[in-house]
Amino acid sequence: MRRRLLIQVMAVAALPLFAAPVFAAGGGGGNETTTQCKKGYVYDKKLKKCVLPKEGMLDDDSIYDAGHALAMAGRYDEAIAVLSLAANKQDPRILNYLGYSHRHSGRVTVGLGYYEEALRIDPNYTLVREYLGEAHLQIGDLAGARQQLSEIEKRTGKGSREYGMLAEQIDHFMRS
Repeated sequence: MRRRLLIQVMAVAALPLFAAPVFAAGGGGGNETTTQCKKGYVYDKKLKKCVLPKEGMLDDDSIYDAGHALAMAGRYDEAIAVLSLAANKQDPRILNYLGYSHRHSGRVTVGLGYYEEALRIDPNYTLVREYLGEAHLQIGDLAGARQQLSEIEKRTGKGSREYGMLAEQIDHFMRS
């Protein structure tokens, strides 16, 4: 199983590190939620309706909110498309959910690159460290996951949500 996963990861290494924006679905706000807009649309708070997205039409906070909601709803390709609209390509929040969405779409290596870039900008962003640790587990790198757990502990202690979630994933990995 781990060998097959490693082969799959190696195969995606040839994919480009940055996804080209494909304008697909979007934002939350008002009484609308991201998942209520039909595919290919985002919620525009000013117009109070779902519209086709255009670069520069939404502020980065709205783009983050929409991308996060789409990622949490399992709509990873749509999340990538929306997050790619951000003006600030170095926002660690945006990079984190680009990494998360790529990783959950099976492009673990691409996700790792986004996580590493987010940590280069903000090494104290423990949610990125949790997700990076999970990505290491996906490719069978227990030592890498433990390193991220240690980094989270240094920053927040053992009582943080991120520490608990990654510790649980490591325990599960070791039992399987």
